[in-house]
Amino acid sequence: MKNIYSIFIRELKSYFISPIAYVILTVFLLLSGYFFYTVLSWFLQYSIQMQANPYGQPPPVNVNLMMMRPLFLNMAIIAVFMIPMITMRLIAEEKKTGTLELLMTSPITPMQWILGKYLSGFILYASMITLSFIPIFLLFLFGNPEFWPVISGYIGLLFLGGAFLSLGLIVSSLTENQIIAATVSFFLFLLLWVIDWIADSLSYTMGSVIKYLSIVSHFDDFAKGIIDTSNIVFFLSFIIFGIFLTYRSIDSIRWRI
Repeated sequence: MKNIYSIFIRELKSYFISPIAYVILTVFLLLSGYFFYTVLSWFLQYSIQMQANPYGQPPPVNVNLMMMRPLFLNMAIIAVFMIPMITMRLIAEEKKTGTLELLMTSPITPMQWILGKYLSGFILYASMITLSFIPIFLLFLFGNPEFWPVISGYIGLLFLGGAFLSLGLIVSSLTENQIIAATVSFFLFLLLWVIDWIADSLSYTMGSVIKYLSIVSHFDDFAKGIIDTSNIVFFLSFIIFGIFLTYRSIDSIRWRI
């Protein structure tokens, strides 16, 4: 644990010593704040129109389904763009600067520094997500959203980010070019996001497999306020498998040194 903690602190400091963390946090907060404002504006206009409906009792409006769910989906899409910036340097930079060989020959095992690097990226991502709660906190002060569906949405965002981080870590271990790592990671994230679009055009068996692999289908339940253990198992399995593949990638490099 001490070795993992040392790598974790080193990597986390490297994010904040450079402008990377500040740029990522600022861009994410600006975009998530913009989407919060637009969704809130639409919701208020819709509520006013429903109240002014002259044709009987207006239908009930649900803050969580009509506002929070679209907001969480928009935040997840922003994460698709931002996470490659977090993962692109984790291992690719070590390969480019030549420090990977030093890590290989140090007393720290590959799994220990892989976990340390993964945790540093996850904490940066979790900080980004946590700061986005500020405008939603104002919604609790002046509105009446349900608390647990909001918490469910944030749990889903953490699982989603954890899965994408593990995939980005694999890509970063396969190249020493950070731009290539970010581009390939973004492509894979986007593919997993839209892969279920073609499910209906395939056979039932293939369509079911494709829908199961779709990240958005598992995240959508969290955005609706539903915490399903099958979705938790999917994300945890994705994360563990991603870390394992990263370890195998690094292990193959070690044998070539």
